[in-house]
Amino acid sequence: MKLQVHSIHFDADKKLIDFVQKKLDKLDTFYDRIQDGEVFLRINNEGIENKTVEVKLRVPGSQLFAKEQAKTFEIGVDNAASALSSQLKKFKTKQKAKRV
Repeated sequence: MKLQVHSIHFDADKKLIDFVQKKLDKLDTFYDRIQDGEVFLRINNEGIENKTVEVKLRVPGSQLFAKEQAKTFEIGVDNAASALSSQLKKFKTKQKAKRV
């Protein structure tokens, strides 16, 4: 999947970007028509869970979005991927229902 990763107010290292890519590539197993995606990684100043991960996925006719806050970006990406997998399953079910 074509993915753009934006790190806001810091420079993400290659290891983190590769992790994000690998984790979100797995979403193709739930719905194979994902066009592309954008990931925003932000560090907030307040609290322990100060890492924010926002993921936008473009699918035909719609856009799916997940936003998670966590202690680390890895946990945030895991949680966002989990939320998006649920959204993709629901979206796929609706698409099948429209065709029938």
